[in-house]
Amino acid sequence: MSWDIGDAEIYAKYEQLNPGGSIKDRPVLRMLAEAVITGKLTEDKTILDATSGNAGIAYAMIGAILGYRVELVMPENASEERKKRLVAHGADLVFTDAQLGYDEALYEVKRRFNSDPEKYFYCDQYSNENNPQAHYETTAVELLQQAPFITHFIGGVGTGGTISGIGRRLKESNPDIKIVCIDFEEWPGVEGLKPLGEGHIIPETFDSDVVDIMLEVDVLKGYELSKELAQKGIFVGQSSGAYLLGAKMVAEEERNGHIVTIFNDIGERYFSTSLWS
Repeated sequence: MSWDIGDAEIYAKYEQLNPGGSIKDRPVLRMLAEAVITGKLTEDKTILDATSGNAGIAYAMIGAILGYRVELVMPENASEERKKRLVAHGADLVFTDAQLGYDEALYEVKRRFNSDPEKYFYCDQYSNENNPQAHYETTAVELLQQAPFITHFIGGVGTGGTISGIGRRLKESNPDIKIVCIDFEEWPGVEGLKPLGEGHIIPETFDSDVVDIMLEVDVLKGYELSKELAQKGIFVGQSSGAYLLGAKMVAEEERNGHIVTIFNDIGERYFSTSLWS
């Protein structure tokens, strides 16, 4: 998919066609596979992690396929569509107070693990090196094959795995490629992404050294772009609109280049959110 602004071209990689409907299938599959191979995840363990939804769906789906119990901690304001998908796969859900922000889910998941470490395999996507490595070895390689002319890559931070793994590989291929990371105010926020301002937990999987430009975006304008995409037959979620907004801002500034971003997931997961209300 592409858009032109001046002599700049914007391209988006469409990740909703993965089995779980989002880009999160990639890191979760790698993290769980590594855990099984190394013996960290055994049949008696319950897979545990914090999630805003998409990684949780991947955990629940893959856990169901492999026969593992799955327990997920998430903010209570996660979309109803995501919650229903998780329950459909048999996952147990623990909700945290939305008013305390997403970081409360990170605190709670650690409390639960520390209370009974023998019960759980705590995957910890926020510090697990296999998270960015999955994107280094798959997503970034595909981008270089599909769009070898990249001048800018636009991403954001949920766990930081996507932008860190992709950014590292792209920089190795061509140090002149600019890695742009969007940021935003906490409210109304973007499901699946987290703000990086003072007082927020910065994931260990986020390698800020690969980022050349931090770009503040207006979340509500991102919502509008998600809606515009739907009118063009491209039905994606909140983060996709925010990324496209960032890409357009860079294109309008540069007026040249080949700007690439990711459309992370599918729009059906957001009907119950403020995106469509």
